[in-house]
This record gives sequence, structure tokens and C-alpha cells, in this order.
Amino acid sequence: MRPFKLSAAYHRLLSAALLACLLVPGQAAAVASCAQRPAARPALSLLSAAMTQGRFVSYQPTQIQIHQGKATRADEAGIAADLAVLRPRFDGLILYGVLDGADRVVDVAARLGFRAVILGVWNLDNARELDLALAAATRQPQLVVGLSLGNERVLAGVTSMQALATRLQQARAKAPQLLWTTTEPFHLFEQAAAQPLLAQMDFMLVNVHPAFQPWFRTASDADAARFVVNVVQDMAAVYCGPVLVKETGVPTAPASMGFTAQRQAGFWRSLKIQFPPHRLRAFAFFSAFDAPWRVTDEHPTAGPQPQEGSWGLYDAQRSPKISARELAVLRASSAR
Repeated sequence: MRPFKLSAAYHRLLSAALLACLLVPGQAAAVASCAQRPAARPALSLLSAAMTQGRFVSYQPTQIQIHQGKATRADEAGIAADLAVLRPRFDGLILYGVLDGADRVVDVAARLGFRAVILGVWNLDNARELDLALAAATRQPQLVVGLSLGNERVLAGVTSMQALATRLQQARAKAPQLLWTTTEPFHLFEQAAAQPLLAQMDFMLVNVHPAFQPWFRTASDADAARFVVNVVQDMAAVYCGPVLVKETGVPTAPASMGFTAQRQAGFWRSLKIQFPPHRLRAFAFFSAFDAPWRVTDEHPTAGPQPQEGSWGLYDAQRSPKISARELAVLRASSAR
């Protein structure tokens, strides 16, 4: 990892890159790729405000669990119980999918005064899921700012960069006012093959996990946080739109793998210091709640993954861990 300090010069560089994308297409291509769409500018303004002034968390309803390939359903009462716990400290939500009742998240979030929701479509081949997402965006147009088409689908081998770029372009035609994107680990966005996909994205959702790096266990919290900041700097070199880190963080178990509630809290403390929010780059907290079912069902062919159930800032009973308790309660003009 190289040392990196967020500076006013870097902020100006990011702002200039976005301006080039919006105003001078030829110059933008020389700097980095990103979409340039006047129809989405109102949504872009809402996203930028949420990134600067708000606090996002990646969320899936606690009622939705997958056991042996079958998902349980969420209802509005269960979603409301989740979001009532989150709302004092978070005003932005990032979803992974809208099936199994999750499309109602936007309606509950609107009632509870959330600032912004980024919807997700998990299954790229499920036209019904896309329709549910678009219907949710139509119901809550002041809340839903964008939609992520897939999460790590290229990494999983489900699709290719070029095919996903085509899907984004096709889906955008159904709702040009929304911001469209997808989610992949950072290293895939750095590949030359990602250029067609980057050119179709209105903003970037990227996963950056220092906990998966071989040096993590012996690294300091400050170094783990610096890794995330360095990666975001690298993303700005290939992409000129807003960059929102969708997944980063530390599980709270098992301790035998170096994961504890104290380590999680230390990481978030360091990241908040090193990564102040900006309209062109910010991070979401990952994730809202523990999901114990993921230990055996998230990667069934790989065997139990004991760390997968404990990424939450709240446990499965919705009780706050140290990381959540240390977050200041948001005011009307929310800030990190």
C-alpha cells in the first residue's frame, strides 16, 4: 500500500474529471470513462447530496433468508422494524435485490424519512425483478436515485463486461431519469475489458475488502482504511463519475480468523478519519445486520464460511454493536 492523503488538490482533480465528462466528451475519454446523460442530472444531484451530507448502509431485510436455495419473504412490518433501528444513524440504503418482498423497502423508507435509496436487481435474467424495481422507483421518485444491475456477476462468471454494458444500456431505456450502475470488486474495474461497462455507468458502486487481503490480519486499522482510500484514488483514474464504496468493513467473528467487534470498530473509526465524504466519492457501511444463515448457504459449494454471518453493524436481533453505537445520531442536516 502506498501512503495517501486526501487533499484539496485531489478533490479538485475529481471535480474537474466529472466536469470534463459532463461538458467535453472528447476530453473525458482521455481522462476516464463515465456516462454523460442530461436526463439523469437531477438524480445525480440527489446522489451527490446524499454522499456528501448523508450516511449510506448496505441493507437486506432480516426476514429474507436463503436456506437450501429457497428464500423466505419479507413484509412491511418486518422491514419497518429493521429500518426503525437503522434510521437514527443512516439515511441512505443500498439494496441487493427487490424480490421476496424487498421491493416494499422504498415505501417504508419514504415513511421513515430516508434521504436516498439505491435499488438492486440480483438476477440479471429475471425480467420480473427489473419490473418490480422500476415500479418501486416510480412509486417513490424523490427517494430512489438509482439502480444497480447485479452484484459481482462478472466475478461470479455469470456474465461478461461487454454483456453487462449492453444490459445497462437496454435497461436505461426503460427509465432514463434513473442513475444506472453495477457492482464489482475494484480490481475488475481496473481491467481494460471494463471500459465499455464504465462508459455505461452513471456512478460506480465498488466493493473494496481489506479483510480479504493476505496482509490484513497483521495490519493496523489505519493501514486497512488507507487501502480503501488508495483504491478509490485508483478508481478515479479510470472512472470520472461519482464513486461510492458499496462494500467494505470487517466481520465481528470468528476471533480465530482475526475478526472481532473491536477490530470492526477500529476499522470504521480509521476510515471515517481518512475518508471524509465528498460529492464524488464516499463509502457505505457494510452491512446493516448480521445474517447467520450465510455461514452455510452463501457459498454452499465451498463449505461453511464462518465470517459471512457477522458483517453487520447490528446483530441478527437488531442490537447495535460497538461500531453502530459509536456513530453519531443524524440530525436533519445529516453528516458523518
